[in-house]
Amino acid sequence: MGEFELIHQYFATAPCAQGGAGVALGIGDDCALLELPAGEQLAISTDTLVAGVHFPDPCEPFLLGQRALAVAASDLAAMGAAPLGFTLALTLPHAQPAWLQAFAQGLNAMAQCCGLSLMGGDTTRGPLSLTLTVFGSVPRGQALRRSGAQPGDLLCVGGPLGDAAGALPLVLGQRQVAAQISVPLLARYWSPQPQFALGLALRGRATAALDISDGLLADGEHIAAASGVALRIELERLPLSSALLTLLELPAARACALSGGDDYVLLFTLPPSQWPALQAAHGELRVIGSVAAGQGVQLLDAAGQSITPAARGYEHFKAASAAK
Repeated sequence: MGEFELIHQYFATAPCAQGGAGVALGIGDDCALLELPAGEQLAISTDTLVAGVHFPDPCEPFLLGQRALAVAASDLAAMGAAPLGFTLALTLPHAQPAWLQAFAQGLNAMAQCCGLSLMGGDTTRGPLSLTLTVFGSVPRGQALRRSGAQPGDLLCVGGPLGDAAGALPLVLGQRQVAAQISVPLLARYWSPQPQFALGLALRGRATAALDISDGLLADGEHIAAASGVALRIELERLPLSSALLTLLELPAARACALSGGDDYVLLFTLPPSQWPALQAAHGELRVIGSVAAGQGVQLLDAAGQSITPAARGYEHFKAASAAK
């Protein structure tokens, strides 16, 4: 099967490749064309996923298609951007029809869930890796950034933490548990849901935001550094799912929440006056701490004493872990 036949059969004819709002021209020319309304800015993010680093190899291609796009799309939600489209650069060792069909179906399912149109990309031969670039739009001056947190703000997250990290032994086949435990945890790993509705709701409310990919502590450091403040995380307030607490003892579950990564929920800072209305509309939100003068991320126990965590999160070139 040639490159252009592959693109046409598995990607160009997919429902998610038939255009959408803001996509003036999609697959078929040298470039895609986007149209933005007056006063809108284009938000762009690129993610690369490598076999054996970001996902186990082999794995179910349908699940991989879902996960690959969700991971990239989460960056748009973190900026408060409305989704437009994406491109896919796919490197494959072999063009296997069954694998491509399942991968394309998973990709299309997540694209339609997120409201993203496939606009183009590239295919090449080599070790399995995926590079996705996502595009969104946000009103000028309203993008959520990492640099606005202020002392006195609340520190909040968009939902439970640690499920994807807790699921990793299940993903790798190192452990088996009952379906009522494994199913919700595996869903959080293979099919994270970008928090677009929350990102839009945070426009004009949150002072800083990002999505948690490398772990709460590690990603919190980015907000602290960009804003020139200290983030104070209260260990007792970490939101943990019942499935994770059934799978793991409390200390291990908390370790997953703090440094496991792959949560893809939003971490944001918020003036206290904004909390009641936001929480009423988004019941899954939780306050996990506060913003203070200073620097870095501080982890506090129930007595308010500082704790030194065993690990702070994933970092490329310093970690030798497979399938982050």
